[in-house]
Amino acid sequence: MEVKNCIKPLAALGVTLSLALSGAAFAGEGGKANIVIVATGGTIAGTAASATQTVGYTAAKVGVDRLIEAVPELKKIANVKGEQIFQVASESITDDHWLKLAKRVNALLAKDDVDGIVITHGTDTMEETAYFLNLVVKSKKPVVLTGAMRPSTAMSADGPMNIYNAVTVASSKDAHGKGVLISLNDQIGGARSVTKTNTVSLDTFKSFDQGYLGLIAGGNVFFYNASTRKHTADTEFDVSNLDKLPSVEVVYGSANANMMAANALVKSGVKGIVYAGPGDGSMSKIVNPGMAELRKQGTYIVRSSHAGNGPVARNGEADDDKLDFVVADNLNPQKARILLQLALTKTKDTKQIQRMFYTY
Repeated sequence: MEVKNCIKPLAALGVTLSLALSGAAFAGEGGKANIVIVATGGTIAGTAASATQTVGYTAAKVGVDRLIEAVPELKKIANVKGEQIFQVASESITDDHWLKLAKRVNALLAKDDVDGIVITHGTDTMEETAYFLNLVVKSKKPVVLTGAMRPSTAMSADGPMNIYNAVTVASSKDAHGKGVLISLNDQIGGARSVTKTNTVSLDTFKSFDQGYLGLIAGGNVFFYNASTRKHTADTEFDVSNLDKLPSVEVVYGSANANMMAANALVKSGVKGIVYAGPGDGSMSKIVNPGMAELRKQGTYIVRSSHAGNGPVARNGEADDDKLDFVVADNLNPQKARILLQLALTKTKDTKQIQRMFYTY
């Protein structure tokens, strides 16, 4: 097997950076990549009362400097420095956090002396932050999100190895142009396709429709797959002058579904609704006309599915053309919400919005 990355084994450490393999030229001293670790909080920065406590811990307590100090081997593979942009558990991430993070990431990537970025983040909403950045980062330099399923105080904490692997990936020339990545548990996932699937397992992130983009094995970075959808520097979205995103919410569909939640959200000022329907984004005999009425009133409606896999077919379970709905393709509801938010910063035309869902 041909190894085309810039990493090779070192017996004492497991991995180190080798420029000889790829001829890569990095900005840093010693021919190593300059990587900035941007910390946001999460379980990876969490603490617990005992080494065996892996639930009920307190997230977002450990600062970025301590995270880096816990992995002294990092200095052997990259020139690493850290920034603490905020310190929150990821279930509390807001649009404001995203805008702040995106602007800082773009500013860092514009520097000649920054070769890549690792973002430490809670796993609960990591896939959402990654997809948002995948749409608004304006660089092809590597951006890799990582985190942990166990707090830093656990006897088998996964955070240090995940950070090490994430820096390894961000230091790889093969990661350039791959879009925003998520690296946990030795796997590399694309921001668009990867999702959290288990509440406790270290192997929680999966990519059902597309598969993983690659993996880290024996200290080497291997890519076997790539996203065909446009991302990062090739998107039409720009948040540099935005201080607020349009309000879009998700409404969950199930048996006995009704319009109570959707109507209340619209009354509160929501501009768009992603309907996370069963099956192929199905709408009941109550929900279908109710959503159609909201669309007539100006609310944007996207049909998505909570099934977990597969695309929502346009004009399948609803007459989307007639009703002026948009379908989410195979984006899950939480990611469809993000794309609709950004789409509404560019256009009010549902045909253009639908194009964006098939493009990104």
